[in-house]
Amino acid sequence: MEQPVDTDSRTELKIPKEPKMPQEFWWSVLLEGIIAIIIGIFLLYEPITTTTLLIQILAIFWLLEGIFSVIRALVFTKDGKWKLVSGILSIIAGAVILMYPIISPYIVLRLLIIFIGILALVNGAVIITSALKGRGWGTGILGALTIVLGLLLLTNSLAGVIVLPWIFGVFFVIGGIGAVIWGINMRTRKQD
Repeated sequence: MEQPVDTDSRTELKIPKEPKMPQEFWWSVLLEGIIAIIIGIFLLYEPITTTTLLIQILAIFWLLEGIFSVIRALVFTKDGKWKLVSGILSIIAGAVILMYPIISPYIVLRLLIIFIGILALVNGAVIITSALKGRGWGTGILGALTIVLGLLLLTNSLAGVIVLPWIFGVFFVIGGIGAVIWGINMRTRKQD
């Protein structure tokens, strides 16, 4: 015997709504974009002076953050030894950079280039491995080029140090323009 089918009970298909973005902070996104554009322009036109200034600001941040980490480690003893070690290392890094303002930008940028070079080698190896697992020869070429880039950065980090501020400048300008557009879009959506 067949059961009667209830044709009136329908399952409604729920369409997900567009995610809401916090509208009240549109001005902070806009301000971030403007600051990024300004820093990017300075990096493009005065790369040495701007890099030195930014690294000095970073050193002050590390120094202050290190002091606060040491205080937190001494006051709150849970996991205090790692906070203490992190704080001491931050204080040392900040103090050394502030004591040697002429050579510290070169050293910080050189360490960054070495880090990027190692990262490129590892990423290239991962990409080649994925290409060998069936991702195709295009992926393999991308992996090989990434490894070549990593080797170039590791063998000639001075060239990377010289070019890196301009690369950062371009990225800051492009990212800043994107943030300004996003901030304006947030503002116009708030008014709707």
